[in-house]
Amino acid sequence: MPASTAPAILVLGSVNIDVCAYCERLPRPGETVPGTGYAMGLGGKGANQAAAAARLGGYVEMVGRTGTDVFGEMARTRLAEFGVRTGHLRSDPGSPTGIAAIGVEASGENCITVIGGANMAVAAADVAAALPLFRRASVLLLQLEIPLAAGLAAAAETRAGGGRVILDPAPAPRGGLPDEAFRAVDILTPNETETEALVGIRPTTPEEARAAAALLLGRGVPVAIVKMGAQGVYFRGGEREGFVPAFPVRAVDTVAAGDCFNGGLAFALARGDGLDAAVRFAAACGALATTRAGAADSAPALAEATALLG
Repeated sequence: MPASTAPAILVLGSVNIDVCAYCERLPRPGETVPGTGYAMGLGGKGANQAAAAARLGGYVEMVGRTGTDVFGEMARTRLAEFGVRTGHLRSDPGSPTGIAAIGVEASGENCITVIGGANMAVAAADVAAALPLFRRASVLLLQLEIPLAAGLAAAAETRAGGGRVILDPAPAPRGGLPDEAFRAVDILTPNETETEALVGIRPTTPEEARAAAALLLGRGVPVAIVKMGAQGVYFRGGEREGFVPAFPVRAVDTVAAGDCFNGGLAFALARGDGLDAAVRFAAACGALATTRAGAADSAPALAEATALLG
């Protein structure tokens, strides 16, 4: 696709380098456990979602910030290898590149500590500098590892151009989100923990997810997609409502599964899928991401997702 053509998918969000430590089980507070290995790779919810959409074959632009350090160089190289355009990914001399320290146990469960670095300097000025991209984007992906004000500015510009805005409310902020954030986006995609933080219900069944989605819709968001991991995905918006059971896979690492879900959702919507089909496609992408280690590196290819869908 020529550079003058608008990207189908635009991502405003965090870019990190992840340092993953693998162990039989995660340590309890004050405990040290032996590890079985470690790895470094591209991470950050924004970069993960961009990489996931690009690996599927989407035309993806990334807007955000890294530091001018070696981690920033590493992140840019990895994004380019995934096929993500980084012409509007700013190098910030005043902040280090974000990092995440991730513990992963043998069951696939994980715990993550994020140091935002340059991600926390992302501002409305970054949106203004890339304004034509936002005005022409088909789908904008947002998360909460950058300041909310920048995301709201990006959402307004994208919607002004007729694009659709997807917000992954992660990490869920203490005290939830202001009503303006719900009204500023088209699709909200919380997992169980984030749903509980936003509406007080931690869903484990379709019925509980339906009740939570109703509360989210009541806050002003047009479409709510509640991700419940191994319990499946519930979605509701307008007259559309449904539940997608979890795909049977052998999970080894749940890191970035939600990001691969959102990348898949954006890809499917950008190519014209309806909500039902897009959610099912996204669920397949998220399931496949759990079958391999890593964050961005766990993103599946289009052929893999298509095969899992049957």
